[in-house]
Amino acid sequence: MKIIPAIDVIEGKAVRLTQGDYNQKTEYNDDPLAVAQAFESVGIDRLHVVDLEGAKASKPINLNVLEVLSKGTGLKIDFGGGVKSNNSIEEVLKAGAHQVTAGSIAVKDKSLVKEWIAKYGADTIILGADVQDEKIAINGWQEDSGLDLLEFLTDYVKLGITYCICTDVSKDGLLQGPSFDLYDKIMKAFPDLKLIASGGVSSMEDLKRLEKMGIYGTIVGKAYYEGHMSLEELASFE
Repeated sequence: MKIIPAIDVIEGKAVRLTQGDYNQKTEYNDDPLAVAQAFESVGIDRLHVVDLEGAKASKPINLNVLEVLSKGTGLKIDFGGGVKSNNSIEEVLKAGAHQVTAGSIAVKDKSLVKEWIAKYGADTIILGADVQDEKIAINGWQEDSGLDLLEFLTDYVKLGITYCICTDVSKDGLLQGPSFDLYDKIMKAFPDLKLIASGGVSSMEDLKRLEKMGIYGTIVGKAYYEGHMSLEELASFE
């Protein structure tokens, strides 16, 4: 299982939100590059970067941070937050992202995301499935799209999607454990999907359980930043 540390960015700083609430923000480091280099130093090779300001603005805002992270490390970076147009995906890839997460745009403009899959390849586009009660949540988790998760995934698997980040909004940032049952249901329905679990990871036991389930990767954020696991422990999965 791939461990994929998260760096969420506001005003160029590494932060974390609780359940996507911008009013529940904790700043962890004003130097995201130092954080990324620490991950790389123990053998971790991937990084999940979320431009929280970009998500609000519906266009990438912190491309300079992405560029610094890309030039300053050899990490394979997946980037999300405000990528909703051909221009923005071009900017993100030019700034050094290896993969781009299509979240709300995958709900609102399926034809555009279909174009991206055809143009950039299924290895470049990650489907972002943010979930509340097995329904897809969009616009920074503030809006229920009404779409059923499994139906949503079925449509995109047919279009060629191979990677999916699934975040249970109700778990995110609470350190109360991931949605094991939800991920098990997804894995049974789509055994070939490279599923990336996100939200709720609180301990090494959580990670070991996800690995045993056959999850492709897990995003780790708050649990690491608040000392629930060490760099060396995370690196043990690599």
